[in-house]
Amino acid sequence: MGPDYKMTALSYVMSIMPAAIVDELQLARHGYRIHPQHGYFAPLPDGRHLALSGTARERHASIASFSARDADAHVQWETWLGDLANTLGPLLSAVPPKLGSKRPGDLLEQLRLLWRLRRLDQRGVGDVTRLFTMSIADLLAEWFESDPIQGVLAVSGVIGTWAGPRSAGTAFVMAHHQIGDLGDGQVSGTWGFPEGGMGAVSDALRAAAESFGARVRTEAPVARIDVRRGRVTGVTLESGEQLRADIVVATTHPRITFLEHLDRSDLPDDLVAGIERWRSRSGTVKVNLAIDRLPEFTSSPGFDPRIHGGTIVLAPSVGAIEHAFQDAVAGRPADEPFADICIPSVFDRTLAPAGHHVVSMFTQWVPHEFAAAPHTAELAAYADRVIGRVEAVAPGFTNSILHRQVIGPHEMEHTYGLVGGNIFHGELTTNQMFHMRPVPGYADFTTPIAGLYQGGSATHGGGGVTGIPALQVVRRIERDRRTGLLDRLRPRS
Repeated sequence: MGPDYKMTALSYVMSIMPAAIVDELQLARHGYRIHPQHGYFAPLPDGRHLALSGTARERHASIASFSARDADAHVQWETWLGDLANTLGPLLSAVPPKLGSKRPGDLLEQLRLLWRLRRLDQRGVGDVTRLFTMSIADLLAEWFESDPIQGVLAVSGVIGTWAGPRSAGTAFVMAHHQIGDLGDGQVSGTWGFPEGGMGAVSDALRAAAESFGARVRTEAPVARIDVRRGRVTGVTLESGEQLRADIVVATTHPRITFLEHLDRSDLPDDLVAGIERWRSRSGTVKVNLAIDRLPEFTSSPGFDPRIHGGTIVLAPSVGAIEHAFQDAVAGRPADEPFADICIPSVFDRTLAPAGHHVVSMFTQWVPHEFAAAPHTAELAAYADRVIGRVEAVAPGFTNSILHRQVIGPHEMEHTYGLVGGNIFHGELTTNQMFHMRPVPGYADFTTPIAGLYQGGSATHGGGGVTGIPALQVVRRIERDRRTGLLDRLRPRS
């Protein structure tokens, strides 16, 4: 990208950050500002489009142009999701109990979980069971009949996931992205673009931390986490510098934390085995562009903030998405990748020169084996096909491109520490969720090492830029301090 353009390489939209984080850290004072993301716009090669934005009446009319039945069903669909959110949303900010443990304290936590689910009646339990076990394709087929609405809604079931829309469990992946608890009991599914790009979120967090006395260091990679007699003593940097600390919080990928930064002899065998089994596959490719003008869609000429300021979805049907996944399963990049496309500079003019824009294209799939090697030529051809799909619905788009950046699974792993190229530090499948994230017995943000905690995306609440794992690990540390646990476990000289 050129020097006049600001584009976050990977993450491109803020998820639901708890108000507790925003308020307690006074992030607004440090420049944190979110532009709400408008709805979805799905242009089709036949010159039509589906728009899930604007007023309820406008959404209904757009869906009805494909199916009157689907337009009515979508109203019920949103109500159904809202009802589920009221029950399941708060679980996103719950600390997973140690299910199966017979210790009195753990049994109490299990009972508390059941109490939180007390609002579920028999029908609700059935709905949750179906979410955990069904594919997003089967779920949507029960609600809708037209391809465009099924295609748009199916994307949230497979985004960042090594699974196609017909894979079991993808219905719950959809729910994870659509249902969220802001940490204070307020449920919302709102996403948005941060002013100044995603890097501005990090800048605000850093400024807030420093205002409270923290010291932030960058370009200081960790070589190992130091442990003595089962207790953390600090970290050693790759430079050889040793930093002493009674408390260490790791937010790296669990394979890096437990299998690279720690000696396996300091860990229980079952935890090591669990991390070795941890699946972190991905076929995601991020394509970032700088353009000299906004795309003009055949089906909706001219500028429309609800279109250009929302998410542009290239996913004409469930079948097309599944075909793209099956291409990758067969060992070749998708012939027709699906894409989630955002243009954050529509509202945030700090990202590009006047009249120009930056485009973030989140796409899938290439074979997950691409994490083992750069595959530069194949990725370039793949990006060409993604751009060609936009060209088909917005003629002239290709000629508007000034700069291009293509990031595949190999670069995601070796440059950004996303093992396997997985943006969530591990697949969001039902057997890697809640008390299983990342392994049973250690989903409460602790580790077997006294004073060492974990708060990365592979813990519960991770997946998306939410800050929820960080909030939870801080609460856990405060709890251990209140109970005197940290003092009892402080390393002896």
